[in-house]
Amino acid sequence: MGRRGFGGPWGRGKFGNFWAGQAFGRHGGGFQQPPVNIEETETSYVISLFAAGLIKENVKLSVKDDVLTISYQGSDPAENPDSVNAGNYTYQEHSNRSFERQFRLNDKVLTERISASYTDGILTVMLPKNPETNKPAQTISVA
Repeated sequence: MGRRGFGGPWGRGKFGNFWAGQAFGRHGGGFQQPPVNIEETETSYVISLFAAGLIKENVKLSVKDDVLTISYQGSDPAENPDSVNAGNYTYQEHSNRSFERQFRLNDKVLTERISASYTDGILTVMLPKNPETNKPAQTISVA
């Protein structure tokens, strides 16, 4: 169930199992995932991923088995322990860590037309709707 308690054709909210392939969920395994908003327009779904300070060239999007994967290769403290102490932080809530987010598409998207842009710390992914599988809701009268 999503935050607002609604299901949908995609399971949790509109996009189903957000954590497909991630056994520990959002904060499991000691890493934190960047937050996302998912908006539905008349012609597309729009994923807005808040991730300030990314190096655009290190962002990778891929679709396999109808699952969109957004990943980022950052500098993880386990791989580079000196980077954690480099700023002599008293308190640190954000960093340039690697992450991966996955979204099940359920044949709702024309995968060959997916596009992405990164501006002002927001990665925006446009997912054009597949008109064959995105049918409008029907009204059924009660007799």
